[in-house]
Amino acid sequence: MAKAPRLKITVINLLCLAVLCGATESPQYEVVHAESDFEIRHYRDATWMSATVNDLSFQKATLFGFHRLFQFIQGANMNYSRVAMTSPVVTSLVPGAGPLHSSAYVVQFYLPAKFQDSPPTPLLELNLKPYAWDSHHVAVRKFSGFATDDIVVKEAAKLATSLSLSPWANATSATHYTYSIAQYDPPFRFFGRTNEVWVDVDASRFAGKTSF
Repeated sequence: MAKAPRLKITVINLLCLAVLCGATESPQYEVVHAESDFEIRHYRDATWMSATVNDLSFQKATLFGFHRLFQFIQGANMNYSRVAMTSPVVTSLVPGAGPLHSSAYVVQFYLPAKFQDSPPTPLLELNLKPYAWDSHHVAVRKFSGFATDDIVVKEAAKLATSLSLSPWANATSATHYTYSIAQYDPPFRFFGRTNEVWVDVDASRFAGKTSF
C-alpha cells in the first residue's frame, strides 16, 4: 500500500522537472559505425550519480531510483547545491545483484559540466553514489513510445539479434550491466518519444581501421 503514493510523488517530480528544465546537457559521444537499425558510439569519460534499486520491475526501479536522484538535484546534498536536469536518464540491468541473486537496477543521472570534476556529496539517506564512466563504446538501438517492462526486454533482444548478424557479433563487453535503457523525454510527452537500448561493446579489434 505504501508504494502507490511514492509512485505518484515521483511522477509529479518528473513532470515538474520537465516543465522547468528546458534544454539539457547530455554526455558527449561520436558515432563511429552505423547500420540500418543500430549504431556504435564512442562516449567520453564522464561522471554520473547513481541509485541502485532492488526491484524486479524496470519501470518501478526507474521511478524509485529517479525519485532519490531528484531530491539530490533539488539540493539534498552536503553543499545544498541545485543541479540542472540533464538527459538521458539511464537505467541499467545488473544481473544477480538483488536479493537471492535476483536482478537489480542502477538508475543513473549524468552530471552537468559544472559538477563533472567535483560532484556534490549526496545526503547519506539517499544512498547515492557517484559513478566514473570511463571512455568506451556502446551499441545503441533507438525505439519510440513508452519504455515499459515488456517493451525494454523486446528491444534489448532485437539489438542482440542485430549485433549477432553484424561484424560486432562477438564484440559485446563483459561489464556489470546486461543492458541499459536511456530515456530522453518527460512522462507527459505521448508522441515523438525517444528511447534507446545500450549495450557495451569492445572496439579494440577494430583499432586502426579508418571505418568500422
